Amino acid sequence: MWLQRLAIAALLVNSEIALGQTKITSDEPRDTTNAQHQAPFFTRKDALLGLGFAAGTVAMFPLDRNLAGRLQTHTDRQGFLQDASKGAEYIASPGSYVIGAGLYLFGRAFKHDRVADLGWHGTEAVLLSEAMTYAIKGLAGRARPFLSEGRDPDALYFGRGFQSGDYSSFPSGHSTTAFAAAAAVTNETTRWWPKSTWVVGPIMYTGATAVGLSRMYHNRHWASDVVMGAAIGTFTGRKVVQYAHGHPENLFDRVVLRAALVPDGYGGQMVMVTLPLP
Repeated sequence: MWLQRLAIAALLVNSEIALGQTKITSDEPRDTTNAQHQAPFFTRKDALLGLGFAAGTVAMFPLDRNLAGRLQTHTDRQGFLQDASKGAEYIASPGSYVIGAGLYLFGRAFKHDRVADLGWHGTEAVLLSEAMTYAIKGLAGRARPFLSEGRDPDALYFGRGFQSGDYSSFPSGHSTTAFAAAAAVTNETTRWWPKSTWVVGPIMYTGATAVGLSRMYHNRHWASDVVMGAAIGTFTGRKVVQYAHGHPENLFDRVVLRAALVPDGYGGQMVMVTLPLP
């Protein structure tokens, strides 16, 4: 019963996150308007979102042991949940890279700028969020739940996460990846199809939540690890898309999205990077 309630609550939270995405109505294939360029990069909504995730992470600490025990003792270890949880993890990693690269290559090959944006910005968000997660994992040095000392959620060994993956529980890397991709995809598609927020958002965030639950199910992470990973991923995905479209002249987008091979006039090819029009 507790698992059903947790899933329902997660779905409601995910819907609220998705519906909170910034809505920008633009029919241009590549948004070069200054709507977000003029807006502050960090807003009150960002502060509230950050406080909510911080409070959620702290609230999970005293519940970590209890939630882990319930998840480990009240599930079928060889049945449907076992297979489904493995599939969810593969979709997050390496799936997010495969899907992102596929969308990017398809968009560039067939000149669908929106698809290329979607693939690149999603991948960019995943890379950036994982870099931050790696640093926090290493510094926190939290023992994973399956270790003998990991049975204590408070088992932290500063810096030990850089030495061994067994001490890199906090935060969850898979959750970070899944929520970064979910946030980037939701925000990107909302720019050119605002009504998609009602469909894409809940689907993406619910899938990301499934990834986090699967990591708990496999006894690789505590609940607080998952919430912190979700916080980093969601915030990063939102900000990567906002920055990219608010600053279309940024170096990464210029090179990745606008670089092209053109004839050099001497029978060869050269790489040309086009700049956005003022």
